[in-house]
Amino acid sequence: MKKFLPACAAGAAALIALSGCGGGDSGGDEDAATEVNGVELVSAGKLTLCSDIPYEPFEFVEDGENVGFDIDLAQATADDLGVDLEVITTAFEAIQSGSALDTNQCDIALSGMTITEDRATKMDFSKPYLKDNLALMTKKDSDITSIDDLQGEKAGVQQATTGEAYATDHGVEPVQFEDAGLMTQGIQSGQVDAVIANISTIFAATEADDTLHLVEEYDTGEVIGAAVKKDNTALLEQFETTVTELRDSGEYDDIVDQWFGEVADAARMSAEEADA
Repeated sequence: MKKFLPACAAGAAALIALSGCGGGDSGGDEDAATEVNGVELVSAGKLTLCSDIPYEPFEFVEDGENVGFDIDLAQATADDLGVDLEVITTAFEAIQSGSALDTNQCDIALSGMTITEDRATKMDFSKPYLKDNLALMTKKDSDITSIDDLQGEKAGVQQATTGEAYATDHGVEPVQFEDAGLMTQGIQSGQVDAVIANISTIFAATEADDTLHLVEEYDTGEVIGAAVKKDNTALLEQFETTVTELRDSGEYDDIVDQWFGEVADAARMSAEEADA
């Protein structure tokens, strides 16, 4: 989701605890950091995850539970550490700016976040674990057949994402939405006639609503990674070890297939690609 070379974002930076296997309050300065297998955690017995929910299929709520591709990776990391997973719903601006990590609101951020040069100055990223190009979505009965039909026109985007930058760079006026859910609602309600966003979220939207249509994909080379506070090497290494083990066991392929369906092969990232 969320940006390959510029910055990304949502709206307010308030944090709301949605759920977590461990329950209780979210981590913060009032909780003493606890070390587990050499990894310091902001809250005892928990791996605290910041994630911008909803952003299907990376993270969203289903039957009252946080689910999605990023949630599965975070849960596997927590399991390897022998702790519970605590999920904190966080405005994307607080994630991509690094402030949520810097103020110890969470240990790690997985939020469909594209690795960018700017963000890498504010936080440390894992090796990329997924590819996620941009795409154009319309209603099926729309006359829009390509981005060329949107020159000087408006399209919905998630605020400060690569979708917004791409729209602007290609002569399209972006209409900002705070999150992916609101952006999808915007095209469903007729507030906008088209949306430019990452192909993963567009695929999820078209799967959920058969009146929506993926028009075309743009090869932007975006790659997604997990982020930790600067110099939190131990946690970064644990996350990468977990992903390697998931690849070796075949579970990585299984969860990519589960959450990305028809675009799974386009999203999947091999170990060789991640190391490149």
